Amino acid sequence: MPAIASIEYFRVPPRWLYVKVTDVEGNFGWGEASLEGHSEAVEGALESFKARFIGWEANDIEHIWQAVWRLGFYRGGPVLQSALSGLDIALWDLKGRRLNIPIHDLLGGKVRNKVKVYAWIGGDRPDSVKVQAEARKAQGFKAVKMNATADIGWLDSPASLDSAAERLATVKSLGLDAGVDFHGRIHKPMAKQLAKLLEPFRPLFIEEPLLSENYEGIEELSNLTSIPIALGERLHSRWDVKKFLNSKATIDILQPDISHVGGISELRRIAAIAEAYDVAIAPHCPLGSIALAACLQIGASTPNHVIQEMSIGIHYNVEAGEEDITSYVTNPEFFAVKDGFVEVTNGPGLGIEIDEDFVRTVSKGAKAWRSGGFVGEDGGLREW
Repeated sequence: MPAIASIEYFRVPPRWLYVKVTDVEGNFGWGEASLEGHSEAVEGALESFKARFIGWEANDIEHIWQAVWRLGFYRGGPVLQSALSGLDIALWDLKGRRLNIPIHDLLGGKVRNKVKVYAWIGGDRPDSVKVQAEARKAQGFKAVKMNATADIGWLDSPASLDSAAERLATVKSLGLDAGVDFHGRIHKPMAKQLAKLLEPFRPLFIEEPLLSENYEGIEELSNLTSIPIALGERLHSRWDVKKFLNSKATIDILQPDISHVGGISELRRIAAIAEAYDVAIAPHCPLGSIALAACLQIGASTPNHVIQEMSIGIHYNVEAGEEDITSYVTNPEFFAVKDGFVEVTNGPGLGIEIDEDFVRTVSKGAKAWRSGGFVGEDGGLREW
C-alpha cells in the first residue's frame, strides 16, 4: 500500500485550518483541524505529525490514530485531538478517493438517504432574530439554533431572562423548530430559571446549559427540566463522553465536533457508545466545508444521528478575511438544503471537491483568528 508522502496544512479565512495528505502515488485527501482561536497550537502539533508519519502506510488509519493517542504519553485535549482530526479525516478521504467510493460506504453503508440539518442564527438580539430566522427559512431550513443570552452575569436580574423566551417565541411563530444554546455562559442560579422559562415553547434542546466541567450542576439541572439537554463540543474523546453516559446526569443529545474529537474514527466510536445509552448524536459544526462534509458522511451512516449543524449561507467578506464555506469547493451543490435536509451523495471520499488553488491563495498571509469575547456591564469577563 502507498505510504504518506506529505502532510500540508492551510490557515484559511475566517478561522479554519485545512489539512491535505498526499501519498507516494499521488492520491490525496483533505481534512479539517480547525480549533477556533488556537490555530498556531494545532499547527505545531501537525508539524510533529509530519515528522512522525511521513512514510507510514496511508491505508492504516486506525494504526495512525492509535499512534497519535498512545505514543505521545500526554493524551487527548483540544489541541492534539484537533490536529488528529485533520489527519484522520484526510486519510479517510484519501482512502475513499483511491477506492472511488464514498466514506459512508467504508463505514458500512447508508442508513438514510438524506440528513436533517439546522443552521445557526445567533439570535441573542431582539432586533435581528426574526430577520435571521426568516433568511434561514428561505434557504430551505426547518430548524435553527439560537443563542440564549449575550452577557448574563453569575446572578443577574430574573427579568434579564425574559428576552430569551420572547426571541424563541418569535422564531417558533415562523414555523421553525429551534435549539437554544446557553453556550456555558449562564451559571446555575440563572440556568435553572431560564430552562423553566423556555419549557412552554418546547425547544428542540438546550445546549451547554452549564459548562461541561460543571458535571454536578448538569446532573442537578437535568432533573429539573423536561427539555432535552445537549452538549459535547468541548469534549474531546470517548473517555470524556463516558462519564456523561454512565451517570445520573441525563444527557439526551451528544454534540461532538468532528474537528475536535479525533475525526471520523473517534466520532464514529462515540456515536456507537451513545447508541447503547439511547442518546442521540447531533454533531457540532459551525466550521468549514471539510468538517461539514465529514459530518454528513457520519450522518448518512449512523443510526442514532438525528440532525446536523451547518454554517452554510453566511456570506462573509473575503477582503475582510472571511468567506462562506461553499467558496472552498467546486461543487457547492453538495451542500444544497431542501425542506430541511441535505441529500446523501455518492461521490468518492468526502464527496466534495476542494478548490485547491483558492485554498492556497487565501492561506498566504492569513492571520490567526482571535475571539473578541464578551464583557459585562461591570467590566467582568463573560463566556464566549
